[in-house]
Amino acid sequence: MEVYTDYFEANRQLWNQRTMAHRDSSFYNREGFLKGERVLTPIELGELDDLKGKTLLHLQCHFGMDTLDLARMGAEVTGVDLSDEAIRQAKQLSHEIGAQARFICCNVYDLELHLDETFDQVFTSYGTIGWLPDLDKWAGLIARYLKPGGQFYMADFHPVLWMFDDDFTRIQYAYENREVIIVENQGTYTDRNADIKGKEYSWNHSISEVLNALIRAGLNLEFFNEHMYSPYNCFRNMT
Repeated sequence: MEVYTDYFEANRQLWNQRTMAHRDSSFYNREGFLKGERVLTPIELGELDDLKGKTLLHLQCHFGMDTLDLARMGAEVTGVDLSDEAIRQAKQLSHEIGAQARFICCNVYDLELHLDETFDQVFTSYGTIGWLPDLDKWAGLIARYLKPGGQFYMADFHPVLWMFDDDFTRIQYAYENREVIIVENQGTYTDRNADIKGKEYSWNHSISEVLNALIRAGLNLEFFNEHMYSPYNCFRNMT
């Protein structure tokens, strides 16, 4: 992964900036969460098994709201994210709600340097894998961290979305993983006018690439659902 080191560092710095804008945004509704409101969407809530008493590893957890919502469902949670600011905020949020949670700051590809155990559940959701160039390595880590009989659960936007330009008006990028996508970014999806600037580096992954990487890693597909709506209004010009 050394060839991607500069890309990962630029993304880390960008997500450090985004975290502060996201934390206080109405999009994330931190105040509501502190009062006990749910932040997981009906999609995850309708598809996840009972988590009471289970250990759970949340990959690319941002600042931990979903992780801590999973903890409220009874899971013993560990969250991982590249952004040190996000992990700092996740730990603070955990303290504020009095939840037992562990948060690790590292690139998901480096997780074995920081964590040596297995879990009943591995979880990731919405806009995570686009920051990873190699899904075979990602899937191998998922298999490594699952206990025998454990489950990996993923919710995400359909990859066709990532073909569009930032204004969501025309197709600009390939559906499959052809190359690194470099974008000069301004603002963020919670506030398009936020004072956030920097290059971001991402990779598009088709559904077949995602599923085949997981199958090659030894996982068995139990269900694959498509939902005819987005649970988040985080793209321009959406209805």
